[in-house]
Amino acid sequence: MQLLYNALIVLFTIIVMEVVAALAHKYIMHSWGWGWHHSHHRPHKGGLELNDLYAVVFALLAIVLIYLGSTGIWPLQWIGAGMTAYGALYFIVHDGLVHQRWPFRYIPRRGYLKRLYMAHRLHHAVRGREGCVSFGFLYAPPLSKLQKTLRQRHGRPISEDAARADPGVGSSSQNGK
Repeated sequence: MQLLYNALIVLFTIIVMEVVAALAHKYIMHSWGWGWHHSHHRPHKGGLELNDLYAVVFALLAIVLIYLGSTGIWPLQWIGAGMTAYGALYFIVHDGLVHQRWPFRYIPRRGYLKRLYMAHRLHHAVRGREGCVSFGFLYAPPLSKLQKTLRQRHGRPISEDAARADPGVGSSSQNGK
């Protein structure tokens, strides 16, 4: 039974981390934490960007929780494990699929992965930190909703094609997020 509790804690933590990450992205990274995050919205060369320090902060927190949990403070070990699992999913989806910071390239053509990919492209279709949409990393609202929001904020539609063709978004030699 304890195994089931631990697995549920990990799963619940992954879900909570998506909410935490979306809120941190919107209210920290696109606000007072823009100093680190702006590197993610600018063209750059190389594999790392200053924005990657956010991942380091979350990883250190997960390590501390796992350590405290292993010393007997249940369920911190499993919360840390859930944060680590979320970090792995973030790395695969955000850095790999969306920004293609890996040596192979895959662009989804349909389904949820395409929606997630395009939502993130629409996020980067806006220059700067103001007026962006879709702050989550594993959840993407419907594209029509995001496009409507962009139209309301900027007075012009930003199509999927415009987001896809945006030269400032995508590969590791250009931009991250």
